[in-house]
Amino acid sequence: MQIAAGEFKAKCLQLMDRVHQTHERIVITKRGQPVAQLSQFEQPKPRPVLGRLRGTVTRVPDASEV
Repeated sequence: MQIAAGEFKAKCLQLMDRVHQTHERIVITKRGQPVAQLSQFEQPKPRPVLGRLRGTVTRVPDASEV
């Protein structure tokens, strides 16, 4: 769906509810040119705490071990 910026301004809250319910994407235009889009917010998946640093730490031998 496309909507002009002036109309979007007048109907913003209604359009936000519509996007939330239908997951529809709305393109906002200014003078016929797309300038922004309104879409459903995707909550990022939480990263697991355990194992988060796995593979990022390197053990360097101590001088007495060499």
